[in-house]
Amino acid sequence: MVKMSKNSQRPQPNSQGQRHRPKRKINPVRSHSPQIPSPQSGFDSPNQEETDTDLIYGRHTVLAALENERSLNRIWMVPQLQSDHRFQKGLSTAKANGTLIDKVSNQRLDQIAPGTNHQGIVAQVSPYAYKELSELIDLAKAASSEPVIVMAEGLTDPHNLGAIGTSGLILPQRRAVGITSTVMKVAAGALETFPVARVVNLNRALEELKQAGFWIYGTSATAAQPLYTVKFSGPVVLVVGSEGQGLTRLVEQSCDILVSIPLIGQTPSLNVSVATGMALYEIDRQRRSGQ
Repeated sequence: MVKMSKNSQRPQPNSQGQRHRPKRKINPVRSHSPQIPSPQSGFDSPNQEETDTDLIYGRHTVLAALENERSLNRIWMVPQLQSDHRFQKGLSTAKANGTLIDKVSNQRLDQIAPGTNHQGIVAQVSPYAYKELSELIDLAKAASSEPVIVMAEGLTDPHNLGAIGTSGLILPQRRAVGITSTVMKVAAGALETFPVARVVNLNRALEELKQAGFWIYGTSATAAQPLYTVKFSGPVVLVVGSEGQGLTRLVEQSCDILVSIPLIGQTPSLNVSVATGMALYEIDRQRRSGQ
C-alpha cells in the first residue's frame, strides 16, 4: 500500500476514471522571524538577485547563453574562440546588443574567474531571471501534455541543483541555493532552456500546483511504496528533500503519495541529484513504454 502523508488516504478513481484527492487536515504554520544567512554561509541573501551580477564560464555554458540571447554585460575570451564557428553568430548578436567582448589571455581569465575550469571563456551576466510560479505552470503545460516539474526543498549544494533538469524547477527563496554560476556550469547550459521559479512558501505552491491539475509525489527514504511500483500519469510534481535531512514534515503532508528508492547493500541513502535522476528516469521510462 502506498505510504501517504499523514491524515490522508490513497486517491481512488470515480466512475468516470477521475482521481480525487482526499480531504486533509490543514495544520497552521507558526509564524517566526527567519534567520538571514550571512554572505559566508553559501545561501542567497533576499535581494541578491536584484543587486548582484554573476560570472558564468565554460564553453557549453556560455554558448547556451549566447544561443538563447541571454543578457550579457561582458565577455572575456581567448582569441582562438572568436574563429570557432559555433560562437560566431552568438557573439555577433551579443555585440550588436551592446555586450563588451574582450580578447584576453588564459592567464587573465584565471584572474577573472580564479579556481574555475573556464575553458577559455567567461561572461558576466545579469542576475538570473526567475519566473513566477503561475508562469512556470503555463510554460510547462504548453511544452507537454504530461509535464514533470521538480520541487527541491532546501538544497544547499550547487552541484546537486545543477544536475537536475526537467520541464521546470521550483526552489524556496530561503535556506537554499539559487541559480549561481556554479549551478549554471554544472547544468552545462540546460538552465537556459527550462524555467525556474522561487517561492516564499512551498506548501502554498503545492496547493497551487494541485489546483492546476498536478499530482504531487514526494521522495522519502522511509516510504513504503517503491518508486518502480508507482504509476506516474498526467502532470507530475516530484518533490525532493535537502541533503541529509530529506523532506520536512509539512511538505510530506502536502504530497499525494510518498515513494522510496530501494537500495541494495549497506548504502544508507543516495545523493539527492542521483536519486532525482533515477526518479525522473522511471517517469520517462513508463511514459515511453506506455505503462
